[in-house]
Amino acid sequence: MKNPLARWLDSDVGHSFRSSPVAMVAALIAFVCVFCAAFAGWVSPHNPFDLSALELSDARLPPSWRPEGVSKYLLGTDDQGRDILSAVIYGARISLVVGIASVLLSMLLGVALGLLSGFRGGWIDALLMRLCDVMLSFPPILVALLIAGVGRALFPNAHESLAFGVLILSISLTGWVQYARTVRGSTLVERNKEYVQAARVTGVSPWRIMVRHVLPNVLGPVLVLATIQVATAIITEATLSFLGVGAPPTSPSLGTLIRVGNDFLFSGEW
Repeated sequence: MKNPLARWLDSDVGHSFRSSPVAMVAALIAFVCVFCAAFAGWVSPHNPFDLSALELSDARLPPSWRPEGVSKYLLGTDDQGRDILSAVIYGARISLVVGIASVLLSMLLGVALGLLSGFRGGWIDALLMRLCDVMLSFPPILVALLIAGVGRALFPNAHESLAFGVLILSISLTGWVQYARTVRGSTLVERNKEYVQAARVTGVSPWRIMVRHVLPNVLGPVLVLATIQVATAIITEATLSFLGVGAPPTSPSLGTLIRVGNDFLFSGEW
């Protein structure tokens, strides 16, 4: 019996993937980035979180290929003496974790509400869809910025410890609408099919029909949407961190690194 990977490679999608050099190169780049982010502690040459290893005398060094550069700092150092390459690798891990966690949370919320709205209908459907319309009337980054700012104001003394939780929550509350609408549309089609009618006739409860019968048949579009939303969530995290309401300065997320580098953009310093 073939394993799942072998079956996928023998499928039409697998053949299309192997026959596309662009897809293979893109998959390789994505795998390398995810691998480096997941194993940052082993891949990165330095640990930007180790304050005892930082030396202010190494601050603002140019890349190693410049005459003033140092070989052990490939991309140079920041104003605190942290290795830029190591900070980028660790920052990618933080951004990836925030992106995946926020997508999982928003997917869980959106799938539950969309399934309930599409299957039950009536005033529940009308209420949830009007809520979706309200959420879609505002730019997602503005809503995330508002939620992150409110969370920071409510817990000023615990900002460092709660920063990532508030960040994940703010991104999740702006991304569930797409899942809810997608699942609702698929559920409206599935609930009128014969297998659902047969389950109702045999006395199966509505909740069991939703979870055991309808839900598995509406997850296809959700998984496709989730892969796209991970990239969107990472961009949103970087934007919020760049604006100062995301990851704390002590954690080198991608947005924090861009914000620090922006201060030296026009000064000519590395």
